[in-house]
Amino acid sequence: MTQRPPLAGMHHVALHARQFEKTLTFYTELFGMAVEWRPDDDNVYLTSGTDNLAIHRATGDIVEGAQRLDHIGFLVDEPGDVDGWYQYLTANDVAVDAPPRTHRDGARSFYCKDPEGTTVQIIHHPPLARVDGRGAEHGS
Repeated sequence: MTQRPPLAGMHHVALHARQFEKTLTFYTELFGMAVEWRPDDDNVYLTSGTDNLAIHRATGDIVEGAQRLDHIGFLVDEPGDVDGWYQYLTANDVAVDAPPRTHRDGARSFYCKDPEGTTVQIIHHPPLARVDGRGAEHGS
């Protein structure tokens, strides 16, 4: 095949969690993600509407450092929303790396850690910000 087939977008990110319930609470209570499907006590699939975050209970066969996930990014609509998230998460005792900053490309973001130590970015990125309440159109 010489031509790349189209992609509709990213479907999900999957995390292993030793602190399964604490990690689930972090994403549902603090980030407001909803449980989309919980097939059993060791797996849960969360969504914020157009995405999917899978959390799988870590078992003894997980090798430390075997995978190199850098971070997960959550998109917000306005630059000020980044600051609101920073205040909200710090008020809830979430470890943050540094205060929000504006990047050279106009994006604004900061990073925090989930209970498993996964780095989570809250970002406003102008090219991806919502344009009419439904989100930017992709793939045209």
